[in-house]
Amino acid sequence: MIKKYVLYLLFSLFSVAVIADQFSTPTDRVKDSVEKVIKVLKDKEIGREERWSRIGLVINDSFDFRSMSQSVLATNWKKATPEERQQFVVFFSQYLEDTYRTKIEAYTNQKVEYVGETIRGKRAVVETLIITDNTEIPVNYKLKNNDGNWFAYDVVIEGVSLVSNYRSTFAAIVKNDGMDGLLTDIQTRINKYKASQKTQPPTMDVNEDS
Repeated sequence: MIKKYVLYLLFSLFSVAVIADQFSTPTDRVKDSVEKVIKVLKDKEIGREERWSRIGLVINDSFDFRSMSQSVLATNWKKATPEERQQFVVFFSQYLEDTYRTKIEAYTNQKVEYVGETIRGKRAVVETLIITDNTEIPVNYKLKNNDGNWFAYDVVIEGVSLVSNYRSTFAAIVKNDGMDGLLTDIQTRINKYKASQKTQPPTMDVNEDS
């Protein structure tokens, strides 16, 4: 039930075109991105595919997928060849985009409150709360500063790290089937998602504020 309310925000940070150096703090970066993606989701003048296009085209501009991929693979990153690393970054970013697409689109007017920020050198954590009718759900964004710009590399929902969750899942696959097996597994998941989308309705409505 909680995922129904929070996963749409999981990529709201990563999915809006922003000029990063306009924002002096990590919170400014998160707040601007969240507000812009919500604006796109509320725009009833555009169809489902165009809505996602506006969100999805700029994911790589807002999220450090290489750092996330390195953290997810952990020691397996060092063991992988340069070609395997590159392919994993591409596949993993696509897999996350596909996995959370319908969750992002399921936005139903939850509110976001920005409650804290911690900066340690080039790393930062922005603490937020997603406010529903009867629940407050903590969602923390982890960011890193790359050449003066803040990029997200992990999201922690109610104490559960996205990176840690995938790390354990993928480590088991690599242990049994190697990096080739992991890459094949992710590609299969992507293909299944694309096939399932062909049966979905072409458009969907997004609720307005009450």
